[in-house]
Amino acid sequence: MDSDKRSKKDSIGNRQFKIAAVQDSPIFLNKDATIEKACELIMKAAGNGAKLVVFPEAFISGYPDWVWLLPPARKDLINKLYGELLASAVSIPDEAVERIGKASKAAGVYVTIGVNERNSEASNSSLYNTLLYFGPDGRLMGKHRKLIATGGERLMWSSGGGDTLVSFDTSIGKLGGLICWENFMPLARNSMYMSGVQIYVAPTWDSSEAWQIAMRHIAREGGMFVISCAPCMKMSDIPDRYEFKQMYPDDREFINKGNSCVIGPDGKIIEGPLEAEQGILYAEIDLDMIPAQKWLFDVAGHYSRPDVFQFSVNNNLADK
Repeated sequence: MDSDKRSKKDSIGNRQFKIAAVQDSPIFLNKDATIEKACELIMKAAGNGAKLVVFPEAFISGYPDWVWLLPPARKDLINKLYGELLASAVSIPDEAVERIGKASKAAGVYVTIGVNERNSEASNSSLYNTLLYFGPDGRLMGKHRKLIATGGERLMWSSGGGDTLVSFDTSIGKLGGLICWENFMPLARNSMYMSGVQIYVAPTWDSSEAWQIAMRHIAREGGMFVISCAPCMKMSDIPDRYEFKQMYPDDREFINKGNSCVIGPDGKIIEGPLEAEQGILYAEIDLDMIPAQKWLFDVAGHYSRPDVFQFSVNNNLADK
Protein backbone atom coordinates (compact mmCIF):
# COMPACT_ATOMS: atom_id res chain seq x y z
CA MET A 1 0.00 0.00 0.00
CA ASP A 2 1.28 3.48 -0.91
CA SER A 3 1.36 5.40 2.39
CA ASP A 4 1.19 8.80 0.60
CA LYS A 5 -2.29 10.30 0.83
CA ARG A 6 -2.90 12.54 -2.16
CA SER A 7 -5.49 15.29 -2.55
CA LYS A 8 -8.41 14.75 -4.84
CA LYS A 9 -7.62 17.62 -7.25
CA ASP A 10 -4.52 18.36 -9.25
CA SER A 11 -5.68 21.72 -10.57
CA ILE A 12 -4.69 24.44 -8.10
CA GLY A 13 -5.51 28.17 -8.30
CA ASN A 14 -3.54 31.12 -7.01
CA ARG A 15 -4.96 30.89 -3.48
CA GLN A 16 -5.27 27.12 -3.54
CA PHE A 17 -2.25 24.91 -3.26
CA LYS A 18 -1.07 21.59 -1.95
CA ILE A 19 0.99 21.07 1.18
CA ALA A 20 2.86 18.00 2.36
CA ALA A 21 3.41 16.82 5.93
CA VAL A 22 6.28 14.36 6.08
CA GLN A 23 5.49 11.62 8.59
CA ASP A 24 8.68 9.62 8.59
CA SER A 25 11.65 8.90 10.82
CA PRO A 26 15.18 10.25 10.69
CA ILE A 27 18.22 8.03 10.43
CA PHE A 28 18.70 8.10 14.17
CA LEU A 29 21.52 10.46 15.25
CA ASN A 30 23.09 10.29 11.79
CA LYS A 31 23.12 13.80 10.33
CA ASP A 32 24.43 13.07 6.84
CA ALA A 33 22.08 10.16 6.21
CA THR A 34 19.10 12.04 7.63
CA ILE A 35 19.74 15.07 5.44
CA GLU A 36 20.03 12.84 2.40
CA LYS A 37 16.68 11.28 3.30
CA ALA A 38 15.10 14.69 3.91
CA CYS A 39 16.25 15.94 0.52
CA GLU A 40 14.75 12.90 -1.18
CA LEU A 41 11.45 13.46 0.63
CA ILE A 42 11.42 17.13 -0.40
CA MET A 43 11.83 16.17 -4.04
CA LYS A 44 9.16 13.49 -3.76
CA ALA A 45 6.64 15.87 -2.19
CA ALA A 46 7.38 18.53 -4.80
CA GLY A 47 6.96 15.94 -7.53
CA ASN A 48 3.45 15.34 -6.22
CA GLY A 49 2.62 19.03 -6.46
CA ALA A 50 3.28 20.32 -2.94
CA LYS A 51 4.25 23.97 -2.53
CA LEU A 52 5.11 23.61 1.16
CA VAL A 53 6.84 20.61 2.76
CA VAL A 54 6.65 20.32 6.56
CA PHE A 55 8.89 18.02 8.63
CA PRO A 56 8.48 16.95 12.28
CA GLU A 57 10.15 18.30 15.39
CA ALA A 58 13.90 17.57 15.68
CA PHE A 59 13.91 15.60 12.43
CA ILE A 60 17.64 16.30 12.10
CA SER A 61 18.76 14.07 13.55
CA GLY A 62 16.25 12.64 15.97
CA TYR A 63 14.12 13.35 19.02
CA PRO A 64 15.85 12.41 22.33
CA ASP A 65 13.11 10.12 23.59
CA TRP A 66 15.51 8.68 26.16
CA VAL A 67 14.73 11.68 28.39
CA TRP A 68 11.43 9.96 29.25
CA LEU A 69 13.14 6.66 30.02
CA LEU A 70 16.43 7.38 31.78
CA PRO A 71 16.59 8.94 35.25
CA PRO A 72 18.94 11.95 35.49
CA ALA A 73 21.20 9.89 37.77
CA ARG A 74 22.20 7.77 34.75
CA LYS A 75 24.83 10.31 33.75
CA ASP A 76 26.97 7.59 32.23
CA LEU A 77 24.36 7.02 29.52
CA ILE A 78 22.97 10.55 29.26
CA ASN A 79 26.40 12.10 28.76
CA LYS A 80 27.14 9.76 25.85
CA LEU A 81 23.74 10.30 24.28
CA TYR A 82 24.03 14.06 24.59
CA GLY A 83 27.41 13.87 22.90
CA GLU A 84 25.91 11.98 19.96
CA LEU A 85 22.95 14.34 19.78
CA LEU A 86 25.35 17.29 19.67
CA ALA A 87 27.46 15.66 16.99
CA SER A 88 24.37 15.06 14.83
CA ALA A 89 23.09 18.64 15.26
CA VAL A 90 23.37 21.50 12.77
CA SER A 91 25.02 24.89 13.08
CA ILE A 92 23.75 27.94 11.25
CA PRO A 93 25.20 28.32 8.75
CA ASP A 94 26.84 25.03 7.85
CA GLU A 95 27.03 22.51 5.03
CA ALA A 96 24.02 20.60 6.36
CA VAL A 97 21.80 23.67 6.21
CA GLU A 98 23.08 24.44 2.71
CA ARG A 99 22.07 20.96 1.53
CA ILE A 100 18.48 21.47 2.68
CA GLY A 101 18.45 24.86 0.99
CA LYS A 102 19.70 23.38 -2.27
CA ALA A 103 16.96 20.74 -2.13
CA SER A 104 14.23 23.34 -1.54
CA LYS A 105 15.58 25.36 -4.49
CA ALA A 106 15.81 22.33 -6.78
CA ALA A 107 12.23 21.41 -5.85
CA GLY A 108 10.97 25.01 -5.94
CA VAL A 109 9.12 24.64 -2.62
CA TYR A 110 8.96 26.13 0.84
CA VAL A 111 10.33 23.81 3.53
CA THR A 112 10.03 23.87 7.31
CA ILE A 113 12.11 21.35 9.21
CA GLY A 114 12.84 20.68 12.87
CA VAL A 115 16.49 20.39 13.86
CA ASN A 116 18.75 20.10 16.85
CA GLU A 117 20.79 23.31 16.60
CA ARG A 118 24.16 24.07 18.18
CA ASN A 119 24.58 27.47 19.84
CA SER A 120 27.25 28.42 17.32
CA GLU A 121 27.05 32.06 18.43
CA ALA A 122 28.68 31.10 21.73
CA SER A 123 30.08 27.83 23.14
CA ASN A 124 28.92 25.60 20.25
CA SER A 125 28.15 22.96 22.88
CA SER A 126 24.56 23.67 23.92
CA LEU A 127 21.51 22.73 21.89
CA TYR A 128 18.28 24.37 20.85
CA ASN A 129 15.16 22.69 19.50
CA THR A 130 14.83 24.77 16.34
CA LEU A 131 12.48 25.13 13.39
CA LEU A 132 14.08 26.25 10.11
CA TYR A 133 12.22 27.97 7.26
CA PHE A 134 13.48 27.75 3.66
CA GLY A 135 12.16 29.50 0.59
CA PRO A 136 11.82 28.06 -2.94
CA ASP A 137 14.94 30.03 -3.86
CA GLY A 138 16.88 27.91 -1.37
CA ARG A 139 17.40 30.77 1.05
CA LEU A 140 17.15 30.17 4.78
CA MET A 141 14.41 32.68 5.58
CA GLY A 142 14.82 32.35 9.33
CA LYS A 143 14.51 30.15 12.38
CA HIS A 144 12.49 29.73 15.55
CA ARG A 145 14.02 28.32 18.72
CA LYS A 146 11.55 26.55 21.00
CA LEU A 147 10.90 28.86 23.94
CA ILE A 148 11.09 26.18 26.60
CA ALA A 149 11.58 22.43 26.63
CA THR A 150 9.11 20.18 28.44
CA GLY A 151 9.96 17.96 31.41
CA GLY A 152 12.97 15.76 30.75
CA GLU A 153 13.66 17.58 27.47
CA ARG A 154 15.24 20.34 29.57
CA LEU A 155 18.20 18.03 30.10
CA MET A 156 18.95 18.34 26.37
CA TRP A 157 17.68 21.70 25.09
CA SER A 158 18.21 25.33 26.03
CA SER A 159 15.38 27.90 26.01
CA GLY A 160 14.88 30.12 22.98
CA GLY A 161 14.15 33.84 23.07
CA GLY A 162 11.47 36.16 21.80
CA ASP A 163 13.73 37.27 18.95
CA THR A 164 12.92 34.01 17.14
CA LEU A 165 9.13 34.32 17.38
CA VAL A 166 9.00 34.81 13.63
CA SER A 167 6.60 34.66 10.70
CA PHE A 168 7.14 35.22 7.00
CA ASP A 169 5.28 36.82 4.10
CA THR A 170 5.51 34.31 1.28
CA SER A 171 3.96 33.75 -2.12
CA ILE A 172 1.64 31.16 -0.52
CA GLY A 173 0.55 33.32 2.43
CA LYS A 174 1.79 34.29 5.87
CA LEU A 175 3.78 31.37 7.30
CA GLY A 176 4.74 30.75 10.93
CA GLY A 177 4.37 28.28 13.77
CA LEU A 178 5.43 26.87 17.10
CA ILE A 179 7.05 23.62 18.24
CA CYS A 180 5.29 20.88 20.20
CA TRP A 181 4.09 21.92 23.67
CA GLU A 182 4.96 25.58 23.33
CA ASN A 183 1.74 25.51 21.32
CA PHE A 184 0.01 25.29 24.71
CA MET A 185 1.44 28.71 25.68
CA PRO A 186 -1.43 31.19 25.03
CA LEU A 187 0.85 34.21 24.70
CA ALA A 188 3.22 32.45 22.30
CA ARG A 189 0.22 31.56 20.15
CA ASN A 190 -1.03 35.13 20.37
CA SER A 191 2.28 36.37 18.97
CA MET A 192 1.59 34.26 15.88
CA TYR A 193 -1.99 35.47 15.63
CA MET A 194 -0.89 39.09 15.92
CA SER A 195 1.56 38.59 13.05
CA GLY A 196 -1.30 37.49 10.80
CA VAL A 197 -0.23 33.87 10.25
CA GLN A 198 -2.41 32.03 7.76
CA ILE A 199 -0.44 28.77 7.53
CA TYR A 200 0.63 27.58 10.97
CA VAL A 201 3.08 24.71 11.21
CA ALA A 202 3.17 22.65 14.41
CA PRO A 203 6.04 20.15 14.26
CA THR A 204 5.73 17.87 17.27
CA TRP A 205 6.57 14.65 19.04
CA ASP A 206 3.12 14.47 20.61
CA SER A 207 0.81 12.19 18.64
CA SER A 208 -1.94 11.81 21.24
CA GLU A 209 -5.66 12.35 20.79
CA ALA A 210 -5.45 15.25 23.24
CA TRP A 211 -2.86 16.91 20.99
CA GLN A 212 -5.14 16.64 17.96
CA ILE A 213 -7.97 18.21 19.94
CA ALA A 214 -5.67 21.09 20.88
CA MET A 215 -4.63 21.57 17.25
CA ARG A 216 -8.26 21.80 16.19
CA HIS A 217 -8.86 24.42 18.85
CA ILE A 218 -5.79 26.42 17.76
CA ALA A 219 -6.86 26.33 14.10
CA ARG A 220 -10.27 27.72 14.98
CA GLU A 221 -8.90 30.16 17.54
CA GLY A 222 -6.43 31.60 15.04
CA GLY A 223 -8.69 31.26 11.99
CA MET A 224 -5.86 29.64 10.06
CA PHE A 225 -4.64 26.37 8.61
CA VAL A 226 -2.71 24.18 11.04
CA ILE A 227 -0.29 21.48 9.90
CA SER A 228 0.45 19.11 12.76
CA CYS A 229 3.45 16.99 11.79
CA ALA A 230 4.96 14.22 13.91
CA PRO A 231 7.35 11.40 13.01
CA CYS A 232 6.30 7.81 12.58
CA MET A 233 9.05 5.92 14.35
CA LYS A 234 9.37 2.21 14.96
CA MET A 235 11.51 0.38 17.47
CA SER A 236 13.54 -0.88 14.52
CA ASP A 237 14.45 2.72 13.64
CA ILE A 238 16.71 2.88 16.70
CA PRO A 239 19.89 0.81 16.43
CA ASP A 240 20.20 -1.98 18.99
CA ARG A 241 23.47 -0.59 20.30
CA TYR A 242 21.60 2.06 22.27
CA GLU A 243 21.08 0.73 25.80
CA PHE A 244 18.02 2.89 26.50
CA LYS A 245 16.16 0.97 23.79
CA GLN A 246 15.92 -1.98 26.20
CA MET A 247 13.77 0.12 28.53
CA TYR A 248 10.77 0.09 26.18
CA PRO A 249 8.19 -2.70 26.66
CA ASP A 250 9.18 -5.92 24.91
CA ASP A 251 6.06 -5.98 22.75
CA ARG A 252 6.29 -2.39 21.59
CA GLU A 253 6.40 -1.86 17.81
CA PHE A 254 6.01 1.90 17.46
CA ILE A 255 7.77 4.56 19.49
CA ASN A 256 5.61 7.18 17.80
CA LYS A 257 2.62 6.52 15.55
CA GLY A 258 2.62 9.99 14.01
CA ASN A 259 -1.05 10.93 13.63
CA SER A 260 -0.10 13.93 11.48
CA CYS A 261 -3.06 15.93 10.24
CA VAL A 262 -4.04 19.13 8.45
CA ILE A 263 -6.80 21.27 9.92
CA GLY A 264 -8.81 24.09 8.37
CA PRO A 265 -9.55 27.52 9.89
CA ASP A 266 -12.95 26.22 10.98
CA GLY A 267 -11.28 23.61 13.22
CA LYS A 268 -12.24 20.68 11.01
CA ILE A 269 -9.67 18.09 9.92
CA ILE A 270 -9.01 18.27 6.18
CA GLU A 271 -6.66 15.30 5.92
CA GLY A 272 -5.45 12.69 8.41
CA PRO A 273 -4.65 11.72 10.98
CA LEU A 274 -2.20 9.34 9.37
CA GLU A 275 -1.66 6.66 12.01
CA ALA A 276 1.18 4.14 12.23
CA GLU A 277 2.30 4.72 8.64
CA GLN A 278 5.50 6.23 7.33
CA GLY A 279 4.81 8.44 4.35
CA ILE A 280 3.68 11.86 3.22
CA LEU A 281 0.28 13.32 3.98
CA TYR A 282 -1.00 15.72 1.31
CA ALA A 283 -3.76 18.28 1.65
CA GLU A 284 -5.09 21.23 -0.32
CA ILE A 285 -5.08 24.68 1.24
CA ASP A 286 -7.62 27.30 0.14
CA LEU A 287 -6.81 30.67 1.67
CA ASP A 288 -10.27 31.92 0.75
CA MET A 289 -11.62 29.85 3.65
CA ILE A 290 -9.96 32.23 6.13
CA PRO A 291 -12.01 35.45 5.73
CA ALA A 292 -15.28 33.76 6.71
CA GLN A 293 -13.75 32.64 9.99
CA LYS A 294 -12.18 36.05 10.63
CA TRP A 295 -15.54 37.74 10.10
CA LEU A 296 -17.02 35.59 12.82
CA PHE A 297 -14.08 35.58 15.22
CA ASP A 298 -10.79 37.43 14.78
CA VAL A 299 -8.67 36.91 17.89
CA ALA A 300 -6.12 39.51 16.79
CA GLY A 301 -8.71 41.84 15.32
CA HIS A 302 -12.15 42.82 16.55
CA TYR A 303 -11.95 40.27 19.41
CA SER A 304 -8.58 41.51 20.68
CA ARG A 305 -9.93 44.44 22.76
CA PRO A 306 -6.69 46.49 23.05
CA ASP A 307 -8.62 48.93 25.24
CA VAL A 308 -8.82 46.16 27.85
CA PHE A 309 -5.73 44.00 27.20
CA GLN A 310 -2.16 44.86 26.30
CA PHE A 311 0.24 42.48 24.62
CA SER A 312 3.94 42.73 23.81
CA VAL A 313 6.85 40.45 22.94
CA ASN A 314 10.42 41.09 24.06
CA ASN A 315 12.14 40.39 20.76
CA ASN A 316 15.22 42.53 21.36
CA LEU A 317 18.37 40.51 22.00
CA ALA A 318 19.84 43.46 23.89
CA ASP A 319 17.06 43.20 26.44
CA LYS A 320 17.55 39.48 27.15
